[in-house]
Amino acid sequence: MGRSDDTTSGGWIGDRLTPLEIACGLVLPAPRQEADRRAWPAASVGGIAPASRSGSDGREPASHREALERAILPGLRRPPCLVSFSGGLDSAAVLGTATALARREGLPLPIPATNVFPTVAEADESSWQELVIRELGLPDWIRIEHEHELDLIGPYAQRVLTRHGLLWPANVHFHLPLLEAARGGSMLTGVGGDELYIAAMRQHPAAVLSGAVRPRPRDALSLGLSFAPQIVRRSVIARRAAVSIPWLRLGARRRVTALLVAEAAAEPRQLGARLAWWNQVRYLRAAVRSLSLIADDTHTLMLHPLLAPQFWRAVRGAAAPVGFATRAEGVGNLFGDLLPQALIERSSKANFGQAFWSQRAREFARDWGGTGVPHEWVDTRELAREWASATPYLPASTLLQAAWLASAGHRAEQPLEPILH
Repeated sequence: MGRSDDTTSGGWIGDRLTPLEIACGLVLPAPRQEADRRAWPAASVGGIAPASRSGSDGREPASHREALERAILPGLRRPPCLVSFSGGLDSAAVLGTATALARREGLPLPIPATNVFPTVAEADESSWQELVIRELGLPDWIRIEHEHELDLIGPYAQRVLTRHGLLWPANVHFHLPLLEAARGGSMLTGVGGDELYIAAMRQHPAAVLSGAVRPRPRDALSLGLSFAPQIVRRSVIARRAAVSIPWLRLGARRRVTALLVAEAAAEPRQLGARLAWWNQVRYLRAAVRSLSLIADDTHTLMLHPLLAPQFWRAVRGAAAPVGFATRAEGVGNLFGDLLPQALIERSSKANFGQAFWSQRAREFARDWGGTGVPHEWVDTRELAREWASATPYLPASTLLQAAWLASAGHRAEQPLEPILH
């Protein structure tokens, strides 16, 4: 894919973030994305491709567990194999599957690797992490303590920014200390878990039509919308959910809303098509590409097993005919034999915001002179107000890094290699 100089369409249309994407802090859907999602991919980018190959006999995996194990095995065969482990459901599922597979195959056990923030209470996951480690009986666990090192423009972020330019997401440097611990080996992540369960979740209209749930009087409206033409669905969705990013100028807000509404209206109804569609969302491809860049810097094989297309196809069978009723049902169905029940039923998540917005980022934002951001899309006064808030909105992080790059004499639109081929 060649680079495009079109800075107004708003999608990831070439090999870099467009000014509109920098302004809103999101990777936006490109107009042609719908065509890209019509079928399961034959190959993927970054750390997905090695995880998606068939076995030596060329057959599809017999189960979701076999599919996931195929995605994990290349990592176990390149020790040390670290698992980026937060204590959440997705990384715990990968760690549990990798542990069982290593024991069965006589391979070195995977090593959980965790960034720890002793001064950020909202990021404390120690009780959940210890529960999983005990359940799996793992002897080794790498814990790297941080105070302000993972700030959005701290030492790890600066190394990534000065080498690769502006990447997405803005907190991609979170994995750099873990990758350094895995140098020369491999790392497994839980990237893609959220999207998997969203895609595999039961949608009410389909559940009604299949008889999985009893119809309600108001279901006529949702059924009508589900089968309406895309132009009608876009109109209804646009009235319900306009983008509310406070620092975007009106024209930018309208453009971002239009792109996101068009994407939401294009989401398929049927379970299999919806899984294929979600597996190819462009922001996931961008995140995987960014992670692959910093993994290459440490000569580490980085894999994202939960994104393997064969695994998603196998999940389609496990979730049939209309999807899981809840995320807990999905996790229990797929990983109930590996994970503690308390973790499966968990609904909370850690918040790392204060670890990224520490003193360095706050001081830069306070002294910022308004340069280094796309002024045609950004209201700098509103942006400064957002940066000064107690908990800045995550997409504002991209603009902070763009401003820092400009202040340091680097380009904020550093070219990247294509994420789609």
